Amino acid sequence: KAPLSKSLLLVPSAISILLTLLFQHYQKFFAYNLQAIKEDFQIWRLVCGRTICLDLKDTFCSSLLIYNFRIFERRYGSRKFSSFLLGAWMLSALFDLLLVEIAQYIFGITINSLPSGFLGPVFALFVPFYCSIPRVQVTQVLGHFSITNKTLVYILGLQLLTSGSYIWILALSGLVSGICYNSSILKVHRILRVPSWVARIFSWTLEPIFSSAEPTNEIRLGMGATVDIQRQQRMELLDRQIMMSQVAQMRRQRQQQGGMINWNRLFPPLRHRHNANYQDHRPTEQDTPPPTEVSEEQVARLMEMGFSRGDALEALRASNNDLNVATNFLLQH
Repeated sequence: KAPLSKSLLLVPSAISILLTLLFQHYQKFFAYNLQAIKEDFQIWRLVCGRTICLDLKDTFCSSLLIYNFRIFERRYGSRKFSSFLLGAWMLSALFDLLLVEIAQYIFGITINSLPSGFLGPVFALFVPFYCSIPRVQVTQVLGHFSITNKTLVYILGLQLLTSGSYIWILALSGLVSGICYNSSILKVHRILRVPSWVARIFSWTLEPIFSSAEPTNEIRLGMGATVDIQRQQRMELLDRQIMMSQVAQMRRQRQQQGGMINWNRLFPPLRHRHNANYQDHRPTEQDTPPPTEVSEEQVARLMEMGFSRGDALEALRASNNDLNVATNFLLQH
């Protein structure tokens, strides 16, 4: 459900690879040459130079970022997402020229060219990513540094930021354009947007090419309200599948060994109980502990995993009717 993101991921990357490997003599037409734009009025370089990357490292990082930012097209829709990219692309082109003039006026730095590629809108997407995507902690490093679901995206952005000498100008102009487009005060999103008739033309022509059918081998989970919750649900489903495969493997091992579960190693209280109460095979009523009530629902869940009813009952009784403990013991033995 993200045909525009797929097109931005495939087409510029393919052209960048072809220009780097096979058609290197055509790279000059895709250079983001500011001097040629200002002095020779080669306005077409604003389109070619700000669309195709000439550095494969920039191509790789920007493609990974576009892949992560596809969630905005799924959330906003293709028309609103394309409007954001168009507005950020136009605003970042203006801010590129302004920042170059400011750098020359204040620091005396003459910048004739900038790194080429679709980098301004990519950096602009960090603004809605920071504002609207929830931060979910995954783990901690050294007990103090939190690793979240957004850490990898920020690391990719930092890698892209350090790939060139003047790429900080593109990053700053992209962030400023993203802030301006997201601002409800400036109302830029009402001016710079894709017309509905243009969106319909592209939906009729290009969307069938880049759209794909829903995966048939993936179980649909419709309960998650956000992408993070859905991802967590899929991880839980994967954990259950791994546990089921472990259950099947343990069953095969037990069948090959031809023995039962070694409860003596597993539950020492069971061994003592059997030794004390069943030595003469005549347990007294006074010494026999009251049987633990076992939930039939939990027994059924263990039997669905492939365990026998006897093993399930024994594990639940020995674990005081704790399903997780009983499952772990049955998996390990």
